[in-house]
Amino acid sequence: MQRCPWCEGFELYRHYHDTEWGVPLHDDRALFELINLEGAQAGLSWSTVLKKRETYRLAFDQFDPEKIAHYDEHKVAQLLADPGIVRNRLKVAATIGNAKAYLALQASGQSFGSFVWQFVEGQPLQHQRRSMSEVPAKTPQSDAMSKALLKAGFKFVGSTICYAFMQASGMVNDHLVSCHRHAPLAK
Repeated sequence: MQRCPWCEGFELYRHYHDTEWGVPLHDDRALFELINLEGAQAGLSWSTVLKKRETYRLAFDQFDPEKIAHYDEHKVAQLLADPGIVRNRLKVAATIGNAKAYLALQASGQSFGSFVWQFVEGQPLQHQRRSMSEVPAKTPQSDAMSKALLKAGFKFVGSTICYAFMQASGMVNDHLVSCHRHAPLAK
């Protein structure tokens, strides 16, 4: 079975590639989790965060924005002492700030899903990439998403992070055409 070459190396990575990566995701809470995990990944490999994902879910109350928005210094200290997550004060603070921004979006009447999916007009962009060298680090759509998220108060949402988020959440189909996942996700 042919896969995108980036996912080879260990079974967890292959499983993620085969079952999650690039599958259109519309659930607000799952999208909130993903944008924060992508931000936590900044400067690291995705495999590092993927291995820590279950611990992240426990540490951050299943990525419940209502709970995260009320974290205090005691909770921040607990998080920074947890070896099961990336212990970076700025990234932890960003997740808390992102929860507040998420709730502000909701209060304005907009769901997080509709907010992020607007950058691809609500439909996955279907690419026909033949090699990893054709896959960009960012695009005009991820530039626009990053700018809008920053304006809305989100952090750790640069254009490269936003493009990785778009790939992972199925806003773009960046599975190589030779990959067994490309055709099913192109439907």
